[in-house]
Formats: sequence, C-alpha cells, structure tokens
Amino acid sequence: MSYLTDFADQAVVLPVVAVIAIALAVQGWRRGALIWLGVVFITFGLVVSLKLAFLGCGQLLPLRPSDLRSPSGHVASAALIAGGLTALLTRRFKSVLPVAGLTAGVIGLSRLVLGMHSVPEVIIGALVGLAGAAGMLSLADPPASLRPARLIAVVVLVAALFHGMHLPAEAAIRHTASRASRLFAVCRASPHQDWRTGVRAPGISSPGS
Repeated sequence: MSYLTDFADQAVVLPVVAVIAIALAVQGWRRGALIWLGVVFITFGLVVSLKLAFLGCGQLLPLRPSDLRSPSGHVASAALIAGGLTALLTRRFKSVLPVAGLTAGVIGLSRLVLGMHSVPEVIIGALVGLAGAAGMLSLADPPASLRPARLIAVVVLVAALFHGMHLPAEAAIRHTASRASRLFAVCRASPHQDWRTGVRAPGISSPGS
C-alpha cells in the first residue's frame, strides 16, 4: 500500500503538475496551461485551508466527527490530477468521473490501510479533488492539435522518476495550525482547553462545578 500511496505524495504531485503545464504550453496551448495551473492552485489551496481549519479550529465545530482532523491531500491530489488530465484530453464528463473516482478510491484505500486517514477525511479529499476535475472540464477547451500520447508518456516518466520521494507537507501544515490556534483567539474553545482535543486542562474546574 505504501507503493500506491507514494504516487500521491507532494514530492511526485508537484513535478507532475509542473510538467503537464509545460507540456501543454510547448504544444501551443498556453491558455490550457494557465487553466491547469489555476485550478490546481485553487484546489490545493482549498485542501490546505480545510486542513488548517480542522486542525486549528476543529473543536469549535459542533457537528465535526471525532475522526475528522485532516482531510486527505493525497486523495484530493490524485483525483484532481487524474480527473483533470482526463478532462483536458477527452472533454467528456462520463470519462472524467470514473477516472477521478477510481483514482481517489485506490489512493483512499491505501491511506486507510496505512492508518494515515479516516473514512471522513478520505471522502472530503475525494470530493475536493472531484470538484477540481469538474472545474477543469468546465473551463478548458483543448485545441485539435493536442497530442495525448506524448503528454501521458511524459507524466508517467516523471511520476516514475520521483516516486518514493517525500515532502513533509503534513508536518508543516500541522505546525502552522498549532501556531495559528495559539495566535488567534477565534481558534480557542476556551482559555483552558487543549487546542488539539478540546479537553479542559487538568486542575481547572468547570464553571458552576
């Protein structure tokens, strides 16, 4: 399962995103390259924002499941890239949804088996990635001269070259969420609660007790 999940690590995802943009521009579709980078940036930004919100302020959400702390960026990235690339090459929703869904399912299963995420976290990651792929489909209109075979070959080559490398993105996000929860009072359930669990600190009596 580690072998599968490593394909969605940021150390692989970021070079793949970059090489797709370059390949689109080289084939003469600069607008497509800009759309690709824009949608990827917005989707990744949404994932990071959700992670920061749940990690830093999740205890303030009354309906948040106890096992929802950090939506899966691996699943969101995998669904976005697979579904988004399919959208650029086929322009068919019937192709985009199965490809993005299958990719999200495979990577999501690997994250669950490895104990890296819970089911709600995987589902949210998948929904974000699918939304990004759908956005790609609605915005992009590829030219007739686009050569899918070469583009896919380059993507496979880059993914193979970077597979096995890792970026500590999750650790950096957790550190940022921790700092934010201490800096901004809006992310504190009470002055005497642990920001990570919402549990009242030992030795502090509850009001009226």
